[in-house]
Amino acid sequence: MIINPDTIEVLAHTIKMGDVEDPDLYVAQPIWEWQQTEEGQWIMKNSSPSPMWKRTFDQTSYGHLYNIHAYLKPKDYTYWSLKFK
Repeated sequence: MIINPDTIEVLAHTIKMGDVEDPDLYVAQPIWEWQQTEEGQWIMKNSSPSPMWKRTFDQTSYGHLYNIHAYLKPKDYTYWSLKFK
């Protein structure tokens, strides 16, 4: 994947998932629900390339953390920071 050097990678959202049989399957609903929020819709529209999720191990709960990363232009990053964070 080629990412423009002027693009800023941001952590847009985090979802904690317990220790389940298939965490990638179970996290689909919370990701979908986040995408339906105002912030999620804005991120999906303005991220270039499309947002990606990255799964890591949650050491505090022995579950999984899903971090949704978006790639924003500097002016979009400023707008997102002021409106949503």
